[in-house]
Order: sequence, then structure tokens, then C-alpha cells
Amino acid sequence: MQDIIDGFLKFQREAFPERSELFKQLATRQSPGTLFVTCSDSRVVPELLTQQEPGDMFVIRNAGNIVPAYGPEPGGVSATVEYAVAVLGVSDIVICGHSDCGAMTAISTCKCLDHLPAVANWLRHAESAKVINASRTHASAADRLDSLVRENVIAQLANLKTHPSVALALEQGRLNLHGWVYDIESGGIIALDGTSQGFVSLSDHPQTCAQSSKLSHAA
Repeated sequence: MQDIIDGFLKFQREAFPERSELFKQLATRQSPGTLFVTCSDSRVVPELLTQQEPGDMFVIRNAGNIVPAYGPEPGGVSATVEYAVAVLGVSDIVICGHSDCGAMTAISTCKCLDHLPAVANWLRHAESAKVINASRTHASAADRLDSLVRENVIAQLANLKTHPSVALALEQGRLNLHGWVYDIESGGIIALDGTSQGFVSLSDHPQTCAQSSKLSHAA
């Protein structure tokens, strides 16, 4: 804990003064352009891997980068999505999975979660990814996990589109959806190509998008 306190003191002493004008602007308003949904995993730091400043992204973090489908009793994730889209007017939403995900590992290995009932209940929102991945043949346990991580990104994008605010924004052509998988060891990101429904290197294909507002609006 002392490391965290020391870090804050360093922030207050060094980082804050360098960005004092930015924080003055952010003191009473925010206008992030992107909603970034990723895992709570301590190794995944959205602002670091995207090199964004405070105020640039609205962030949701939870086990397994999950967005439950919209339902009669919306929870915190649903409320955050709605606020980001309907109030803040974000133009992009990123669902970002990652390598060696503990939540996906539990699903992939059929780990017993009887002692973690809240976790087990939460991971039911990834059930479609689990079923699809289980229907395929995988060369190894590692391949099975990597495949599940990708399928979960696709599943959560599908869940995301059940939210009324998202559906409306897509219909009006003012929202883009992105599906990413971040590799912790290499620092690389693969992105879902909405046309081929395959994942490609974001470095090689920086314009890759899971669903473009321009394409959906034109349709």
C-alpha cells in the first residue's frame, strides 16, 4: 500500500503540475470520445496501452470484459454504457479482451466455481462464447483459451448491441464498434474485422473496425 501512496505523492508533485491546465479544463466537464470495456486484470492498463490522457476515455473494467445483454434489471455496466452513449455521446466503443485471461481460463478448463458463486453467475454472460468454442477442435489447451478469448469479444459485442442506446446510435450512424484482443507478452493487439469476421493485426490494419457507423448508416 505504501507504494500506492508514494505513487500518489509523486503524481501530485510531478505529473499533476505538468498537466495542470488539462485538469483545470476537466474540473467541471468531460467529453471522452471512446468507451473502453476491458478486464479488471492488473496487467491490462487501458490508458497505458492506448497512450491516452485523462478525459480521453470512459472506462469499464470487470472480470472477463463482459457486457451483459440488456434486461429488465440493468446493472452497473448497462448504466455506464447508457450514460456513455446517450449522455456523453461517445463515437466509439471498444471491447478489449486479453491473453491469459483468468475468467476465460475458468470457462475454458471447466473449472469448478462452486466456491465462487458470484463469479460463476457473472461468467454466464459469456455462455454463447463458451458453447461456440466448445464445438470446435483445438490443437492444445492454449489454443482453446486463445480462441475463447476471441469468441468472448465477439459475444460481448453482440450483447452490447442489445442495449437501446447502442442500437439507436448505430441506427443513426454515430457509433463505431471495435473488438480487440491484447497480448500481454508481445504488446500487440489483434482486432475484429467486421467484413471477414476474422481477427487481424491492428498494427498492420489500423483502420480495422468490427462495425462502422458509416457502413451501417449507408446500409
